[in-house]
Amino acid sequence: MDKPKISIEDFKKIEIKIGEILSAEKVPETDKLLRLTVNFGEEAPRQIVSGISLYFPEPQALVGKKCAFATNLEPRTIKGLESNGMILAVSGGEAGSQYFSLLESSQSIPPGASAK
Repeated sequence: MDKPKISIEDFKKIEIKIGEILSAEKVPETDKLLRLTVNFGEEAPRQIVSGISLYFPEPQALVGKKCAFATNLEPRTIKGLESNGMILAVSGGEAGSQYFSLLESSQSIPPGASAK
């Protein structure tokens, strides 16, 4: 299902930065949620809660990855945890041929680098 078109001015409001995942763990009593601690080159790392657990049965596999995140979303509380951003990924496909991929960057890109 296609989403409505937005103006370039609306798109420019989204802040996309590279973050390095410092830790990843399953959120207790949930099937889909992971709690990520992410370095964006800021004073302190951010906590981000994401529904990607089904794709990462071993959350530690995410540690050290540098991925794209939307970083200027209003904080949201999910299962009692405050989430301060959203990891960007692509997914889709038909049953039996589904795909999922995080939007990862080159390891040479520093945490906090932003899309222009």
